[in-house]
Amino acid sequence: MKIVLQRVKEASVVVGGEVVSAIGRGILLFVGIGKDVSPEDAKKLAIKITKMRIFEDANGKMNLDLFQIGGEVLSVSQFTLMADLSKGNRPGFDLAALPKEAEELIGIFNDEIRANGLKVSEGRFGAHMQVNLVNDGPVTFVMN
Repeated sequence: MKIVLQRVKEASVVVGGEVVSAIGRGILLFVGIGKDVSPEDAKKLAIKITKMRIFEDANGKMNLDLFQIGGEVLSVSQFTLMADLSKGNRPGFDLAALPKEAEELIGIFNDEIRANGLKVSEGRFGAHMQVNLVNDGPVTFVMN
């Protein structure tokens, strides 16, 4: 499982010209699900994300979590994060989970974040999406 986490002032997902999800201040997650990911792996990473202190306190230090700032989560499935770029010029996707398994695991991941008390909006699995964001900082992390 690979996640690109971006701290945002706002973010949205558009599918077919329609806004399907939008958040204010919080985090945008691009989530890649690999073949080797278990439900326990997804839950563990979800819990870690809920506790990350990546928002600035009154002294300008990254010391606050999503709960403390009243933040939201936008979770977007992105299988291209699992691409193998080591050979040639065309990415290979053998490491990515099959769509049915990936959809189930991202559901488990998002539900675990919700179960920990945060609002989660989602992209549309398998759709061609336009993701709009205003990165805050910029602050971006890659998680495995």
